[in-house]
Amino acid sequence: MEYQAKELFAKHGVATTLGVVVETPEAAKAAAEEIGGVTVVKAQVKAGGRGKAGGVKLAKTADEAFEYASNILGMEIKGLTVNRVLVTPATPPQEEYYFSFLLDRANRQYLCIASVEGGVEIEEVAKTNPDAVKQIAVDPGTGVDEAKARAIATEAKFPEPVFEQAVAMIQSLYKVFVEEDATLVEVNPLARLEGDKLEALDGKVSLDENASEVRHPHHEEFEIREEADPLEAKAKDKGLNYVKLDGEVGIIGNGAGLVMSTLDVVAYAGEKHGGVKPANFLDIGGGANAQVMADGLDVILNDPQVKSVFVNVFGGITACDEVANGIKGALEILGDAATKPLVVRLDGNNVDKGRAILAELDHPLVTTVDTMDGAADKAAELANA
Repeated sequence: MEYQAKELFAKHGVATTLGVVVETPEAAKAAAEEIGGVTVVKAQVKAGGRGKAGGVKLAKTADEAFEYASNILGMEIKGLTVNRVLVTPATPPQEEYYFSFLLDRANRQYLCIASVEGGVEIEEVAKTNPDAVKQIAVDPGTGVDEAKARAIATEAKFPEPVFEQAVAMIQSLYKVFVEEDATLVEVNPLARLEGDKLEALDGKVSLDENASEVRHPHHEEFEIREEADPLEAKAKDKGLNYVKLDGEVGIIGNGAGLVMSTLDVVAYAGEKHGGVKPANFLDIGGGANAQVMADGLDVILNDPQVKSVFVNVFGGITACDEVANGIKGALEILGDAATKPLVVRLDGNNVDKGRAILAELDHPLVTTVDTMDGAADKAAELANA
């Protein structure tokens, strides 16, 4: 969220104002009284367009801060409920700029995007005057030193009164990007304030979770557990790669590519079965033993939207007979908690042994189908029924 991004900015020397994060209108009023003068009350959710949605208000008095916080807290912005607001001193920008570093996966490099012709309206600037939005490649091997920062500031055409500040800020933002293992660091708006002071008035940071556990255990403090999807939180606790979706067919697969393909075939099959869709992404990886399978099924079966489950496994390092035994053991572990039909497609290493184990099991909830398309069709049919 913005206030968390600003904490990271401040940690790495980026000029910004932290403000006070509160969860009640009374606390917002107290914060505004403490800050003094005109303040800004800003909704804290992980979404853009907060101002246009009515989630950012200028409060001339502490009473107004109370009123605006009362209206903003509890409102929904792009499907997200606002549970806290940030109260900061009002610092009217003389000019608004845009700046970001991001991971350019297509070209296997970093990318800097900068514009001095608009901050919050950057999308409109990109449409009407694309030449004003500079895209500057950054070699991950050499990074952004002072010389590169000067080259970026020059190409982006930062005005002379704030040029040196821009050079310093570009280097600091790059430190945030690299040292925190971020995939995105965005400042919008980057503001030129009265007195030619450059400041990050807003911030957005996306962190690479692959780096969090080992390299950045402190990143856990940014997670607000009570606001996380309970199923995603449960899956995370069990070490599962799970993402909740909105459909009715639960998905379990081994390998991210196979699982994504499974989402596609289920969505396609669902078109002729009442429009049912995938309910989740769940990659159990190579460790498809009984406990891992039970953990995966436990998460999926506790999703009230799920009507059927499609287990799609291609045996490689983990052979199909191990997966079949995992399914068998999972059903024994779950017992009466397993109440929804499972469609299982096994292929690859030891597929015949795996199918034989499931045939011998002869569980009333389990249907085996040999092909991926056929299994997706059956799972969609059962979900629709």
